[in-house]
Amino acid sequence: METSSTIDYRDAGWPIRADLPAAHNRYWARLQQPGSWWNSAQRIDIAREVRAAWHCGHCRACAEALSPNAVKGEHQAVSSLPDAAVEAIHRITTDSSRLSRSWYEGLLERGISEGQYIELVGTVVSIVSIDSFAIALGITERALPQPGVGEPDQYRPATAGVDDAWVPMVDEDNSNTPEADLWVANNTGNVVRALSLVPAEVRTLKELSGAHYLAMEDVRKHGYNGGRSLSRTQMELVAGRTSALNACYY
Repeated sequence: METSSTIDYRDAGWPIRADLPAAHNRYWARLQQPGSWWNSAQRIDIAREVRAAWHCGHCRACAEALSPNAVKGEHQAVSSLPDAAVEAIHRITTDSSRLSRSWYEGLLERGISEGQYIELVGTVVSIVSIDSFAIALGITERALPQPGVGEPDQYRPATAGVDDAWVPMVDEDNSNTPEADLWVANNTGNVVRALSLVPAEVRTLKELSGAHYLAMEDVRKHGYNGGRSLSRTQMELVAGRTSALNACYY
């Protein structure tokens, strides 16, 4: 039974920088709050489905098939989330390199809103990141927190609109808007902007990136490693190899 809401890595057998569990605990605390489009219980259910996806027979069959669309059947869900949400979580977790615009539009037709989709994507990314850290250390995934109360605020940035992506995004020039803190105006990548329909997901991505990799404002500093044990070249080698193994578009 997953009941703990505090993350520590005392069982890792390795010294762990204090900023890592601190960032992970802040995210766990955020999971205990409603988001913009899902309540806390649903957000924790998204996390549970991420973990279930790795063991889902349907996901395995889809990943091994020439086309996932050729595979019939249902995901082995562990929550009461809508079927379309379970499909999105499992496919993003296990077969993200073959997602398509038509697949995304099909989710909208099945009742998932644009905001729900983006918050779901952000939650998957965060859970995979935190869980992968534990797996890399050879320890068990940390117990998920208990859900809190409250309803989603359904906040949607006024400047979000159709651009280069499948989903609405905040304009690159985000100056003088409530989203001005998301990036330096006219200086960010679409991989960040793609989450901006739900600004809290960009803020989470920035915080976890700062702990796991580098602060976003430092990523383009050639040779800069943020005082890490690995050189920047070594960091990018690990990142590039990981991206290749995951068939990452970028």
